[in-house]
Amino acid sequence: MQQLMEKFTAHFGVAPAVAAQAPGRLEVLGNHTDYNEGFVLSCAVGQTTKFVLAPVSGTCCRVMDFREGKEMSFDLAALDEKPPRNGSKYIIGMLNELRKRGFKPFAFNAGLESSVPLSAGMSSSAALEVACGLAFTEYAGFAIDRAELARAGQGVENNFLGLKTGLLDQFSSLFGKKDSIIMSDFRSVEVLGTHALPAGYVFVVINSMKKHTLVDSDYNVRREDCENAARILAGIYPGSRTLRDITPEQLLAAKQHLSNREFCRACHVTGECDRVKKAAGLLAAGDVRGFGELLFDSHDSSISNFENSTAELDILVDIARHDEACLGARLSGGGFGGITIHLVKADDAADYAARVKAEYFKRTGIEAEVFICSLGDGASIVK
Repeated sequence: MQQLMEKFTAHFGVAPAVAAQAPGRLEVLGNHTDYNEGFVLSCAVGQTTKFVLAPVSGTCCRVMDFREGKEMSFDLAALDEKPPRNGSKYIIGMLNELRKRGFKPFAFNAGLESSVPLSAGMSSSAALEVACGLAFTEYAGFAIDRAELARAGQGVENNFLGLKTGLLDQFSSLFGKKDSIIMSDFRSVEVLGTHALPAGYVFVVINSMKKHTLVDSDYNVRREDCENAARILAGIYPGSRTLRDITPEQLLAAKQHLSNREFCRACHVTGECDRVKKAAGLLAAGDVRGFGELLFDSHDSSISNFENSTAELDILVDIARHDEACLGARLSGGGFGGITIHLVKADDAADYAARVKAEYFKRTGIEAEVFICSLGDGASIVK
């Protein structure tokens, strides 16, 4: 952060007035369950986005992305216009969402740095939304609780960018706990508890290098399939509202009322909610091997039921299955590219990552990106 503040001062000729940081996240289990009001296990990671700003007069806002070496600008008078193609769209979107909540936007110069990989499924966009949202509200003294700030970030995706995403990304970035996996309920929108990752184990994150681009994927179609299935099932099981309310057994009993595609999508979501609850129990009992098997089960469901995996992601998980050092692996995030997470002993992590990277290159010709992830705290204002 000190380096970012120094870069900002050199670039704009004035020191920043406020600084905030927000981490990326890993979805550990609970794939596509957040917008179905279900349960998710997730964690914040050590990779963060840092955002600093100083107010200026007028209506022109300048944002220097020191990671990319590019400056972006926009005018407060044009906040309602079509989103630009660069990263300022997340900042403009957050200003729009905060404005709906009574916040008065002000002109500023800003600087950002990020170690969260782009388009990889670790929620670089949510990290930027949360970091800038915290900075804006802190500087202005605008009172907003963390759950509502998460909803504002979701609103950027839903209302400004046209993606029907859930709350997982922003929620994990805001509520993460160091060295812990958080279990969240996306009906009540709260953290139900935290579970320590068993001592001596880490997640190795391996980026398939196939870009995870939700705008260009079938994400919205998947959500519509889930909502259609939930409406049909609500007519069969009174009192149910979303797929979160349906058990795998109930779904199987009602299979004939759904199209094959709706049934498969619902199988994935109900199965994921069930796996999250089982995983919480296994983590509490210290059964790391049983927990790892659930990660493999989740990926199998992504292949056969939700069809949000890719050939590259499947190769990475197949390599993991055949390496004794790995206890479990799966795609993480929306899918359609991006990352896989691999549960391994910390002492084996570097060697394991090198083996998978080499084998992946041998099979695909693609040079994978590898991270050994620490589990970090949630977003914060840096005093």
